[in-house]
Amino acid sequence: MYVAVKGGEKAIEQAHALLAEERRGDVSVPELTVEQIEEQMGLAVDRVMNEGSLCDRRLAAIAVKQAQGDLAEAVFLLRAYRTTLPRIGFTQPLDTSAMHMRRRISATFKDLPGGQMLGPTYDYTHRLLDFSLERPRQGAKSLRVAQAPPEPAVGDASCPRVADLLAAEGLMAGDEDGDEEPGDMTRQPLAFPAERSVRLQALSRGDEGFLLSMAYSAQRGFGSSDHPFAGEIRMGEVALEMVPEELGFPVVIGEITVTECVMITPPGPSTKGEAPALTQGYGLAFGRSERKAMAMAIVDRTLCSRELGEKVAYPAQDEEFVLGHCDSLEASGFVQHLKLPHYVDFQSELVLLRDLRKDHREGHRIHDAIPN
Repeated sequence: MYVAVKGGEKAIEQAHALLAEERRGDVSVPELTVEQIEEQMGLAVDRVMNEGSLCDRRLAAIAVKQAQGDLAEAVFLLRAYRTTLPRIGFTQPLDTSAMHMRRRISATFKDLPGGQMLGPTYDYTHRLLDFSLERPRQGAKSLRVAQAPPEPAVGDASCPRVADLLAAEGLMAGDEDGDEEPGDMTRQPLAFPAERSVRLQALSRGDEGFLLSMAYSAQRGFGSSDHPFAGEIRMGEVALEMVPEELGFPVVIGEITVTECVMITPPGPSTKGEAPALTQGYGLAFGRSERKAMAMAIVDRTLCSRELGEKVAYPAQDEEFVLGHCDSLEASGFVQHLKLPHYVDFQSELVLLRDLRKDHREGHRIHDAIPN
């Protein structure tokens, strides 16, 4: 498909050298460290971890630095590195009910059992440029530690899930796929129709902007989630557990920060003869990734249309369209491959076009030669 370019290797080496200079920038300005990116650009790092499908803040920060802040390129770097890592085992399902919460809000209950915790959020800022950020702030870290909210006890029953409260009243539709062995799209190719566990995997590493657009389209009437309600959004640390073969019981190997979102949708017309019930969409993302988790939950509910007997009529309900196009790495690669040489292909198009134009001219001459 492609032809060699004379002197291409030397040109590529020079391009790499120039890229390194561009990345470093003005040498009179102190170089940005990986630690600074990890600590002060946390939301960008979290997005790269999610779409890169690898929960490692330092590796994600390195990718952000190497890509000059281009998050799509950073995702590519992290995803490529991930393929070199061996898989040593599987963790137990995350128990988010035992989360050490730093943020917990609900748009469905004002007096939520256990209370609401605003936590770190941009929701109430005025979106005005803060020019004081031009100057380093002294003592900011110690202030953050002093104001850190107390962590609830593990498994604190005073903070039940909103979905569990509604399910206890029989108002929430059951999760048909809850007890099935989850699929693994990193080991098996994506096939349609896809199980919900596979759909959630694809959405969790999908491009945030794409999922946001799909969720927006569903809310504007192009889906099954015209006006969902944020049942609950949680952000905090959860324990990771594994069951070593030599022990036979779970042990905690660490903890990670996650954002969890449950979107609740009012009941629509029943197509299975069942009593009306609320339905839910689910989103879970690494780190502080609230917008991603919310969009994921809305799209998850929309993609459940087939199981719920709803008519699949819009792009946000079409799992092949959504899952086949939500991956930022595939989308970026498919678009950017157009920069590579296509000389042979384009020349064949020119040959075809010239032949068509020749036939067109000859056809006109023949038409003009025929007497009326």
